[in-house]
Amino acid sequence: MSLEDRREKARHIRHLLETEGGAIRENTTVFNEDRYDVSESFDDYEDLRSRARRIKEDAIDRLPELIDRLRESVEANGGELYVADDAADANRYIEGVVDDENAETVVKSKSMTTEELDVNDHLESVGVDVWETDLGEFVLQVADESPSHLVGPSLHRSQEDVARLFNERFDPAEPFETAEELTAFARDYLGEHIRSADVGMTGANFVLADSGTITLVTNEGNARKTAVTPNTHIAVAGVEKVIPSADELQPFVELIAKAATGQPISQYVTMLTPPVESPTIDFARPTEPLGSGDDDREFHLVLVDNGRMAMREDEHLEETLYCIRCGACANSCANFQHVGGHAFGGETYTGGIATGWEAGVHGQDSAATFNDLCTGCSRCADACPVKIDIPWINTVVRDRINNESDGAAFDFLVEGLTPDAEPGSLDVQKRLFGNFGTLARVGSATAPLSNRLAELGPVRSAMERFFGVDARRALPTFERETLTDWFAARDSPDNDGREVVVYPDAYTNYVLVNRGKATVRTLEALGAQVELATPQESGRAPLSQGMIRTATRRASAVAADLTTYIDDGFDVAVIEPSDLAAFRREYGKLLDEETHERLAENSYDVMEYVYGLLNAGADAGVLAEPSEPLAYHSHCQQRTLGVETYTEAVLTELGFDLLTSDVECCGMAGSFGYKSEYYELSMDVGSDLEAQFADETDRTLVASGTSCTEQLGDLFERDVVHPVELIAPDG
Repeated sequence: MSLEDRREKARHIRHLLETEGGAIRENTTVFNEDRYDVSESFDDYEDLRSRARRIKEDAIDRLPELIDRLRESVEANGGELYVADDAADANRYIEGVVDDENAETVVKSKSMTTEELDVNDHLESVGVDVWETDLGEFVLQVADESPSHLVGPSLHRSQEDVARLFNERFDPAEPFETAEELTAFARDYLGEHIRSADVGMTGANFVLADSGTITLVTNEGNARKTAVTPNTHIAVAGVEKVIPSADELQPFVELIAKAATGQPISQYVTMLTPPVESPTIDFARPTEPLGSGDDDREFHLVLVDNGRMAMREDEHLEETLYCIRCGACANSCANFQHVGGHAFGGETYTGGIATGWEAGVHGQDSAATFNDLCTGCSRCADACPVKIDIPWINTVVRDRINNESDGAAFDFLVEGLTPDAEPGSLDVQKRLFGNFGTLARVGSATAPLSNRLAELGPVRSAMERFFGVDARRALPTFERETLTDWFAARDSPDNDGREVVVYPDAYTNYVLVNRGKATVRTLEALGAQVELATPQESGRAPLSQGMIRTATRRASAVAADLTTYIDDGFDVAVIEPSDLAAFRREYGKLLDEETHERLAENSYDVMEYVYGLLNAGADAGVLAEPSEPLAYHSHCQQRTLGVETYTEAVLTELGFDLLTSDVECCGMAGSFGYKSEYYELSMDVGSDLEAQFADETDRTLVASGTSCTEQLGDLFERDVVHPVELIAPDG
């Protein structure tokens, strides 16, 4: 990416932060908090997620067979099923149906698939009036905008925005002000269009193969009116929406509203088996349904491929087809919460899952425009009702976009190594951040000179120009004495307790060395026999840049080293939460199953390990006593792994006055906050944390992860310590 491209992206993000960010943040925060509440109060939530996942796996595996069965069902009901190869094919068929009906007007309910196909533009180009009847989609139609969210398309617009828009467009006798006035106007205005329309078009949340039934899950009544009022109904859905029967429908109906908006269930769940079993209403005689045997009704189900069958054959993109379009991945994402889908989205789709959809249906160029906004924190995977590994899909697509050469070119430049592959099109910024360990070794070996040089104005300007490292961001300070140097020079106590090997990540070994020293002293004080593993990168840094081959090579080297200790009965203590997340999660994609499982089962967050030692009877009295009060922020990877509670438990049990942040993301996210195009977004996300700790000037700032340490340091211009440094005995 060129300097001007970075500046343009930064300008775009800055504009969205100023114009749309507030509304997006308010709405997604409510959705997210309500999802927490409803999922925690629903005992079967996790079981339903697992069942839904199994159903989708089976349905996608059997998709050709299910489509054949669906065709039989639809045709037996008197309808037509058309499987469209791509957008152009789908639009040709839809235009043909509309033309056969001599239709002048089409009314539509909300459908992301028709957005993908640009159905509205196509029909309008041949002289057909198209009206969106979903309130949010109607707002966008009036504003001539694209959706910013899978579920709430106009989520980026406030009530005041919509009132101003409607007042300008419709010039009412009395200006609209309240939500009730806006809704009432839209209902009446669109109701007239529905009653007079020639064709109604809907999407379909789920399609049942054995009966031809389509299921619409909505919070407005417009979808069922759109489906049953005009005599011709066209339903448009991706092929992935097909499931075997009503027996498999229940978990999805239970989950979709809970995941999307935090509602116990949607306002409307409509099941239609058109045309012969779907009664319609005669608005001239509204108390008299026309009945289910109206011979004049027509139904067309358009199933869309448009790249989906190729995705089905792609071992990494296939999971995208499990998506039920709930938007939970967007709601749970800190970056999306602040900037919305007009930045975190492509031609059609928005949020975490958008990378898979855009790469599959529109191509990698579309995914490339926003893919880097995913920081791999995995909150979206925890939020997804069908347990899609969204971060991994983003990583794979990022790797494909990069045409990554495995990072060897950068190693060659700074180490004189012979590269084992030619450099591909990998951005130099990604190559820099993906090989931080190499940079750290050089920086440490030449410290303090390297630190002084890095702060010079011309150097910072060059780093921003050529590598996109924002000049406003404080750089890490390299230590001349590494953790491994210190460990080798010290006298170790002769303990006979648990055997534990400490994994020294690049930051701990070369930058935040004190947290490494504190870890060793703490574990030894609690009676453990401590060894230090070979200092080498876990692969988390290159993985975050989409450098999968580099990450795999490094993961293999780390695993080879650590498993020799595990073979000898050692546990593994990990200081950096993102590395623990790699061991427990991402290594499952990079290593063989047995190696991954052994490493995952025997690796612990350092404070989790301290908690275990204390629980097993170690003497807490040997640890440092509490002094000043604390303001603590846990790392996002700790939260997704569920290990942040161990730090809180240890500090509380030792008597510390502890204030714990409930902000889910500090905004730094590894290298993300360093990148000039994302610096302002990073700081905007960090403003939530800044606000929470703003009045806590008497408290020591505490953070578990490198990212959080750096962000808190920049936000408050104060020292930040790791929890283990607070409890370590004097060395």
